[in-house]
Formats: sequence, C-alpha cells, structure tokens
Amino acid sequence: MYKILKNNKVQLLLLSIILLLILLGSGKTNRVMARGETYEKLSVFAEVLEKIENLYVEEVKPEELISGAINGMFRTLDPHSSFLPPDYYREIQIDTEGEFGGLGIEITIKDDILTVISPIEDTPAFKAGIKAGDRIIKVNGEPTRDMTLMEAVKKMRGPTGTSVVITIMRDGLESLQDYTIAREIIKIKSVKYKTIDDLGYIRISSFKKTTDQDLDKALWDLKEKGVTGLILDLRSNPGGLLDQAVSVSGKFLDKGKLIVYTKGRTEEQNMEFVTKEEKNDLPLIVLTNAGSASASEIVAGALQDHKRALILGTQTFGKGSVQVVIPLSDGSALRLTTARYYTPKGRIIQEKGIIPDIIVENEPMIKEDPLSKTKINIIREKDLKRHLKGKEEEDIKIDSGDQKIEDDESPEERDSLGIKGDNQLERAVSILKGVKIFQENMRSLKEKNS
Repeated sequence: MYKILKNNKVQLLLLSIILLLILLGSGKTNRVMARGETYEKLSVFAEVLEKIENLYVEEVKPEELISGAINGMFRTLDPHSSFLPPDYYREIQIDTEGEFGGLGIEITIKDDILTVISPIEDTPAFKAGIKAGDRIIKVNGEPTRDMTLMEAVKKMRGPTGTSVVITIMRDGLESLQDYTIAREIIKIKSVKYKTIDDLGYIRISSFKKTTDQDLDKALWDLKEKGVTGLILDLRSNPGGLLDQAVSVSGKFLDKGKLIVYTKGRTEEQNMEFVTKEEKNDLPLIVLTNAGSASASEIVAGALQDHKRALILGTQTFGKGSVQVVIPLSDGSALRLTTARYYTPKGRIIQEKGIIPDIIVENEPMIKEDPLSKTKINIIREKDLKRHLKGKEEEDIKIDSGDQKIEDDESPEERDSLGIKGDNQLERAVSILKGVKIFQENMRSLKEKNS
C-alpha cells in the first residue's frame, strides 16, 4: 500500500511538471520537439525519484529530494542564477532595503570557494580587517566548500550583538586565520560626500532605494559650496538596483539620453532605459576599479559613451547580466539571468567590464595592521565558474595612463587634503584642477581680446 501511494505521488508530480511545461510552451510550435525530449527526461527523473524514495538505506523526504534537484539544475547555469527558498527570498528583499543585521561583506563563489569581493565601508567586517580576495574557508567551524551563496549569507547574518567566527585564507598568510566578528545592524549609507579644496567628492558605495535622493542632497550642498568640479567614486561598488543606476546617470546627462539597453532571447527582455532629468554640467571624473560591478558599470559606461565624464582607475568587474526575481506560489523564488546589458554605443559589459579612459593603478594604503600589506587578490566576473560569456568582440582603445599633468602643489599640500596615498583620487584632483586653470586662462584670453 505504501509503495502504491509513493508511486501515485511521483506520477502526480510528473504530471504537474508536464502540465506546467505545456502551459509555458503553448503557442510556441517551434519548441514542440524540444518539449518532447524534455518529457522523456522527466520520466527518467520520476524513475530516479521513485527508486531513491523506495530503496535508499534511510528514509528521505520527497521535498528535500526535489529541492536538491532544483538546486542541481541551477548549478548548470551561470553563478548569478539561483533558487531562493522562502527564507532566502526574504534575505534578498532585506538587501535592497538598505538595513540588515550581519557583518558587511559582499561575497561570491570562485573556484568553488566562498570569496570576498569587497567589505562594505564602516561595517564590522571592514573594521576587523577583512580584505577583497579573502577566501572564507569556514563559518563557525563549518566548511564552506559546498555552501551556496545564500546559505553562507544566512549563516553570517543573525541577531545583533552575537558573534560569528569566519576562517580566512589569504595570499601572504602562512596559515588560516580566524576572525571573530560581532554582528551589527548594517545601515548602508550609500552616498557620502565632502569637498577637496573647491572640488566635490561623492562616494557611492552601493545602489539602494534612496541612492538618487541622497545624491540629490549631496549635489545641492556641494553646489551651495561653489565647487568647480566633481569626482564620482564608484570603486568597490558591487551594484544594486537598476532604476537607481538609471536615475544616478540622469543627474549628469541631458534628458532623453540612452543610458543602457538589454538583449535577451525574447522581445519582452529587450528594453531601453533613458534619462528623465536635467543634468548637472560640472566637469566630472568617475573612479572605478575591479570591485566596480553591475549598476556601477552601467553608470560608468553611459557617462563614458556620452563623453560626459572621464573614467579613471582600473578595469571594472564585468558583471553585465540582468537578473529577474520571479516569486513562486510557496513563498520561494527564482533569481534568473534573462539578458545582457549594453552601453549606449552597443558595448557589452558582461565579462569585459568598462575600460577607463585613463588607467591608474592604486597602491594599497599601508596601515598599522601588518595584514593590510598583503597583496590583494583581484577577482572579476571572467574568473567565476560558468560565468555568462560576453558575446561581441570589441576593438577597444586603452589609454596607457601615461598622461602627465603638472601639479603646483607639494606632497605636503596634497596630504593636507587627505588624499595622499590614493593614486587614483590624487590624479583625478590634479586633472580637475588642470581643467579649472585651462578654463580660467581661456576666459582671461577672451576678455583681453574683447
């Protein structure tokens, strides 16, 4: 009797899957052959499920087997596609709100190892000394080798005030090192700004719900202070919400300008995003590095293509794919890659990233902690297993970065601005000051000739 019930359950599952595929494929006559092959494979899947349920040495729950099968399915796709059980789906929703309890690190899977892309500024992980490129070998003593990203995130988040021990492997260290880090409410202030002499410096650490509003406040305050140029720092910004990337780009471009477009397998996945606001027209330099990803690359690519800003720094991460979160009936969801991003001039971002107009490597700043002297292991999208390939090959001209701009300030004067040791920021300040001097000279020449 038990076996009959089991068989009926498996048959019902198979029938449900087939009906779903029929509904999804209705009207798509060119997919009939593919669907027929899929049905055949599903019958094998049902056989395997039945054998495991009936013959495996211990009783297993069907829902666990099905969940495992779904996760296995996603292991054949790119690393940004995943199945999100209900509790993990809630974690994704928390991420975009801009406040959550945890350590404050952006992570990925590289060579089957949980790896840090970047610690978030002013968070427990950042203060503890976690570095980009660190490989997380254990979380609370549990090996991470077979963990999914969402499993790792869930283990590192928890009640504020509690601690988590992460075991790090880092280039330059002779052995594994444990970091005990207390969890805090991570309030991500995505926009910070200050003045450097008469220049405005704006740092966007991620693209959250209020990023465009926070940027408006920063731009207004800097305008009131009479700044003559802007530096937009997108270094180690892992991305975030697409609509925020579009809105941020719109602060610096004329209304109606194309910012980014997408191409997928179907017409509904092909979209264009244009600016809706009037621009700020101050001279602008955008700073990027290998940690600038996704939404950051959209902003940098749009401003570069429209020749609105000079991009300075190093090549970006190269994450130019579109993920759509699709809620399911049981509270779970699919995060599925559905298209690729392209810059206004048709350059593909995926795998290739954005090449700066001026290449400037940044030497790591030496701090009191001797661990900060170790070499940073740079990770880009192309280093990830099963990463989505960039398609069109591009003929990109890379500036050698050898441009020389004379700077009248002494090293001591530059240090008083709080930028010494940051090669990229120093170069950006020098260029903008050169622009100001040039503009002033041109005005004087016009006045003299008039």
